[in-house]
Amino acid sequence: MPAVSARAVVKRYGDFHAVDHVNLEVLSGGCFGVLGPNGAGKTTLMRMICCVSPLDGGRLEVLGADVRGDRRALKRRLGVVPQGQTLDDALTVRENLTTFATYHDVPRTVAGERADGLLEFAQLAARADDRTDQLSGGMQRRLLIARALVNDPELVVLDEPTTGLDPQARQLVWQRLRMLVAGGKTLLLTTHYMEEAAQLCDQLVVMDQGRIIAEGSPRELIEATVPPRAVEVLGADGLTDAVRHTLGDLAADIDGVGNRLLVATADSDQVLAGLREARLEGRGLLVRDATLEDVFLRLTGRALIE
Repeated sequence: MPAVSARAVVKRYGDFHAVDHVNLEVLSGGCFGVLGPNGAGKTTLMRMICCVSPLDGGRLEVLGADVRGDRRALKRRLGVVPQGQTLDDALTVRENLTTFATYHDVPRTVAGERADGLLEFAQLAARADDRTDQLSGGMQRRLLIARALVNDPELVVLDEPTTGLDPQARQLVWQRLRMLVAGGKTLLLTTHYMEEAAQLCDQLVVMDQGRIIAEGSPRELIEATVPPRAVEVLGADGLTDAVRHTLGDLAADIDGVGNRLLVATADSDQVLAGLREARLEGRGLLVRDATLEDVFLRLTGRALIE
């Protein structure tokens, strides 16, 4: 049984389709990602999956149950990590967990034991008696993840789990999420960070303007959509036409992103040689493997984060 099954799901706000006939299947186990820019419809889709926002069309089942049915019973089986900071600053770190457990009717003794274990998991045991406003942003995100686990959920939904974190804090959150998957949890996360999707997700879909425009594993999407290598010309203002003329068929695609030119190619060595010979190096050349950003650029004509 899939953890989530969506068929032609629609969410409208007036004439605007925030989610436009989305089909989606999330298998139990592993980490499933919904990748897309801000405004793509990711959070709206998650709100429907979490029984917070009603559907305007289609059918949506979560953990085998129709979200239009007993929403309260279904919510008890979910763990939710919201995009914003929703911790209670009037409570201690530990009290945020034990109090939240009461909302799910977790017995007090069980809640206490579970809270202590989750604080160890989140590396927050030493901060158990602190107020949440004394925590760093990364610590608060880890506490939100711990709070989402107090009811031992079957599905954990995370909306932009590392937004606003510095790289070190983001890596620590990723480590905790990998531990959850290794322990058998099913994760469903939204993100606009291509690296986050590549690091965590077994399968993902790419959303844009309320629709799913591609799906597969990160590697499958890259291999099916773009050439294996990319050459970036830094500081390439005014060089686009000259680069196109110089490279010809060597470039499968050339796109401008800010003041960079991205050259998609199967032969980066020849592209480098051609650009250097023609003195079209801009402020420098960077060679790398193709990424999910390149996939999104090819599919939509714009960068993942603009």
